[in-house]
Amino acid sequence: MTLTIFKQFFLLGWISFGGPAAHIGYFRQTFVEKLKWLSDEDYAQIVALSQFLPGPGSSQVGFAVGYRKGGLPGAIAAFVGFTLPSILLMLILAALSTQLTDATLFQSIIHGLKLLAVVVVADATLGMFSNFCKERTGIALCVFTAVMLLVLPGIWTQIGVLIFAALVGQQLLKKPDAPQTPASAISISYLPLAIFALLLFGLPLLAQFSGGLQLFSDFYQAGSLVFGGGHVVLPLLQTLVGDQLSTDTFLTGYAAAQAVPGPMFTFATFIGYSLLPEMPVLGALLATAAVFLPGFLLVLGVLQSWQTLAAKPRLAGAVSGVNAAVVGLLLSALYQPVFSSAVQQGLDMALVIIGFFLLKGLKLPIIALVAFFILAGIGTGMV
Repeated sequence: MTLTIFKQFFLLGWISFGGPAAHIGYFRQTFVEKLKWLSDEDYAQIVALSQFLPGPGSSQVGFAVGYRKGGLPGAIAAFVGFTLPSILLMLILAALSTQLTDATLFQSIIHGLKLLAVVVVADATLGMFSNFCKERTGIALCVFTAVMLLVLPGIWTQIGVLIFAALVGQQLLKKPDAPQTPASAISISYLPLAIFALLLFGLPLLAQFSGGLQLFSDFYQAGSLVFGGGHVVLPLLQTLVGDQLSTDTFLTGYAAAQAVPGPMFTFATFIGYSLLPEMPVLGALLATAAVFLPGFLLVLGVLQSWQTLAAKPRLAGAVSGVNAAVVGLLLSALYQPVFSSAVQQGLDMALVIIGFFLLKGLKLPIIALVAFFILAGIGTGMV
């Protein structure tokens, strides 16, 4: 069964363009409608869980589907199968980028892809704002987070505003009509949660002993804080390891993650390759494993009782507060580093506007936008 799970997810990994929402659609079509591995109700519960926890949403859905079908081996097979195509493509792109960095043509292509990043992050920010900032409290938390991160950028500011948003949310965004559930109905797997906490607080203490541990710690911290999908990993990683890499490298990796199928979290593969130059492939694999691991540990911890937990008014309110703060986090990243490093002249802004129209007005697939911005980058490089 494990091999069957791997094969199904591996095939999906090569064709799953379009981001987390599209991935969830592919999964439903394959595992609910076609293979009937689980019911629509069970699948809906898994999707809701992925929205409730930090981590890579669509990958958590795939991981949970694999777990339901084949236990922990099935979950691992689902993750490896779905993610492997994207990892391989990102490794190739990372290797090529280091060899072509000084080429004028390559720099023009990078510039075009950086403009694409502006469009994609702006779209993600607007979409998340409409979903998570429907009340005045949510809007206020979004604005507060963006202002704090623009004025005082740093990982401690990010952690602080997320904690603050959770505290505010549990008081002002709680749902008093949510049904109360007896504690006996809750069944939590404490071992994965204990491992999650141990790594979260223990890795920074060990990071000083080697570059590999430092890299694993940084990406694990990022994966532990990412509410709202792969787009949010950009500002977190920019804060954690931004002083070790150029902005161009960050945005090239981000754009590459848009261009390949599979989960956006393989952005970490590209960045990890550059952060450990003496062993780039090891760096890529360490970064990839670290950024996915926290979300999967949390899924294992609460999968059996997530619906009971999510129904608790204060916890639901805290999650709503964090989600609103994440929008502010993404809004700050839209300006720095995405917009500030990509848009240098009026022509650049014109291309961003055209790209946004192509995405939202004509609803072109992301691969078409990648082609457009590569050609636009080459064209502006000739001007």
